[in-house]
Amino acid sequence: MATIYFSSPIMAKNKKVEAVAGKRTTLLGVAKEHGIKIPRECEDGECGSCLVKVTHLDGDRVKAVMLTDKERNVLKSIGKLPRREEERANLKDLPPTYRLACQTVVTDEDLLVEFTGEPGGA
Repeated sequence: MATIYFSSPIMAKNKKVEAVAGKRTTLLGVAKEHGIKIPRECEDGECGSCLVKVTHLDGDRVKAVMLTDKERNVLKSIGKLPRREEERANLKDLPPTYRLACQTVVTDEDLLVEFTGEPGGA
């Protein structure tokens, strides 16, 4: 099980949800299941509209779901994947700060997911 806290200025209050890690659901999928309106357009990792900031709340027990090529390219093109974070993701399999909600698969760790409510804003 994963506990995910969604936070955005467009929401009346933060929302805490439980997600099953084995379902291979994305952050966007979990948000949609719970009526959380993360901006989205293509839902395929190509446009960057579902950009979110992800904070791992389990301390040193950070689990990464590898960046897809699409996600890596989009994050780099919008300036949200600094070289240091890209190297850390490639070499140590540690996730970057910013992710695309449509590409990030939920694992069994607790997360804080922040988004602005504007497409591509986090």
